Amino acid sequence: MNHMYNLAIIGAGPAGIATAVESYLQGIRNIILLEKDVSHNSTIRKYYKDNKRVDVDWKGQKVELDGRIYFVDGTKETTLDFFDQIIAHHSVELKTHVEVQSIEKKEDESGEPFFEVFMAGKSIIAKNVVVTIGRMGKPNKPSYKIPPSIKKQVAYTLDSCVGNEKVLIVGGGDSAVEYAVDLSDKNDVSICYRQETFMRANPTNQTNISSAIENKEVRAILGVNIDGLEEDNGKVKVMFNEIEPELFDRVIYAIGGTTPSAFLASSGIEEVDGKPVHDDNYETNIKGIFVAGDITQESGGSIALGLNHGYAIACHIEGKI
Repeated sequence: MNHMYNLAIIGAGPAGIATAVESYLQGIRNIILLEKDVSHNSTIRKYYKDNKRVDVDWKGQKVELDGRIYFVDGTKETTLDFFDQIIAHHSVELKTHVEVQSIEKKEDESGEPFFEVFMAGKSIIAKNVVVTIGRMGKPNKPSYKIPPSIKKQVAYTLDSCVGNEKVLIVGGGDSAVEYAVDLSDKNDVSICYRQETFMRANPTNQTNISSAIENKEVRAILGVNIDGLEEDNGKVKVMFNEIEPELFDRVIYAIGGTTPSAFLASSGIEEVDGKPVHDDNYETNIKGIFVAGDITQESGGSIALGLNHGYAIACHIEGKI
């Protein structure tokens, strides 16, 4: 409790790393980057398949980079290497395996505000805090309950897949399409989506899934909703609304993520329409607390926008300090 950081950043994804590095390049010191997972960019590590393309112009959305981090098109692996390097080349204190529970604004004896950032069994204090928790840190889950007996066969990433299984992918966006195509080499794959087309996916993924369906590598179950899951002799019985039930070895949900509303509310950060309220500098209703990354975006996902958020915040904080 004696060490005062100038800046504490919660979440070590692209926006969090950019905020730390851009702040360092602005001359700010005493920066700490807090990450609940084992390393930075956990969303990319968990939800991107190996060798997945990572483009600056995400989904064709052209973004001019404002800061001094020169990010270029690449793959999952080159992107992770890139962030490894920029963390290593700047004095950024990265703490992993720490999950922030809440933030509380306080004042010192002279009346100067600061923030106490609470984690399990400990806390730190900082003059400014930036929240860059990604939506995929809290993946969307179905509204119906998953029976405990089949929970190990229901997942939100590809981590548990072993091959030679009958797998159902649920969703119609980029992740769902990529999961289906990726697993089709070694599995019997079906993809279920409540709409009739995969219009949410980017053009490349639309082409890939169309080809996989046409070549009978992936079976499409379109315009169909799922009412629930049941256990049936060690299999997952999927109860469809419009068609007969079917048995699968594994079900993987790829239906997006949500803003961590409970965390924001516990820290007093206001939301409107599922997004935290902020001004042009990404400062929230609580002066000194900022938000950045995909929790501020309509659909999320653009690394380039996250980098720009970090640069804007760094410039604003440097002006204050």
